[in-house]
Amino acid sequence: MAAQRIAYMMSRFPNLTETFILREICALVSAGWPISVYPLVHQRQPVVHPEAIALDARVRRVPFVSLGVAAENARMAFVRPRPYFTTLAIALWSNLRSPKFLLRCIALWPKAVYAARLMDREGIGHLHAHYATHPALAAWIIRRLTGISYSITIHSHDLYANRTMIDRKLQDAAFVVTISEYNRARLRDDVGRWADDKTVLVRCGVPRAGSRTLSRPRGEGERLEWVSIGSLEEHKGFDVLLGACERLRARQVDFRCRVVGAGSLRRRLERQIVERRLQDCVVLVGACTQQQVEATLASAHCYTQQSRWTRSGKGEGLPVALMEAMAARLPVIATAISGIPELVRDGETGWLIPANDAAALAEAILQVERDPAEALARASRGRELVCREYDLETNVAALADCFRRVPPTRNPR
Repeated sequence: MAAQRIAYMMSRFPNLTETFILREICALVSAGWPISVYPLVHQRQPVVHPEAIALDARVRRVPFVSLGVAAENARMAFVRPRPYFTTLAIALWSNLRSPKFLLRCIALWPKAVYAARLMDREGIGHLHAHYATHPALAAWIIRRLTGISYSITIHSHDLYANRTMIDRKLQDAAFVVTISEYNRARLRDDVGRWADDKTVLVRCGVPRAGSRTLSRPRGEGERLEWVSIGSLEEHKGFDVLLGACERLRARQVDFRCRVVGAGSLRRRLERQIVERRLQDCVVLVGACTQQQVEATLASAHCYTQQSRWTRSGKGEGLPVALMEAMAARLPVIATAISGIPELVRDGETGWLIPANDAAALAEAILQVERDPAEALARASRGRELVCREYDLETNVAALADCFRRVPPTRNPR
């Protein structure tokens, strides 16, 4: 059993695309850990995973503005003025370099102070924040005001795009989790070697693959079915995918490509599909639950992950959808960025291609289509790798061990 109650903090909950956080929480709950969920924003979504609905009783809805928030801030400023105003001053000063982060710090401050009070009353012993941006800032504030220890899982944009105040957040954390060796090395290069001492590698994982429905081999003469999953945003590279589809169509390949996900670029992609005359072979499926995603993967012959870096530095950490496809024994094609080559090993567990290269993507898909035996061999090795190194229960157990090693919180008040 857990030694202390754990609070989880993330930017938004429920969030359809962050299945890795949802699964992690559910696995800890199943293992007997008392978990409370403190999202910065509790949002409504048209599609919600059933597992997120089941966690509703554990979710603490903390408003940005309310009488309770105002009263707690006034009380803290009066009863403990030194930590209150010193912490506020440090937070504002540390975010001055980024106007965006500074404004969000100002908006987040009263909410974090109120959340600190709620966690204190609930007996939270440790706080775990996903992403080193605003969730980690809130965790840092709460620790300064209550003494509750915290840890951070670093994923992607929080390390690649904007590292405002990251040094202080990491220095005060009990430990830091990275999801890939690439992130560990990037953290060492960008922040400093001192971060190595408190950094642990805990990979995101997928549920045990034994009960997973496996994809079926493509029959002779059967149309090639492939899938790509992700939010419809720039760093997912779906315009590159459409370019590959156009090339395959010109070479008279019989295929259907299904894109699973929702996002801000949907209308632009719909226009591009019409402009490229791909309406009969490219389908924007929209948002799906985990169960629907699993069924979609089982009906496909190939999976592509054409992610890339954006000008702002945003990119992939290590896509969980890619792990799910490999666990379903699908041949996978992915770009060689960030931690992806740790999962997709070119020539062994899949195909790696350069980013922003529609021609290379089309050629790799043709190789899958023309050599099904080789595709199945790589897919089988990929499934073995995921089962061995990216198993959800194994990696959550490693994270739980880190929680156990954190000394119980002693509230300074």
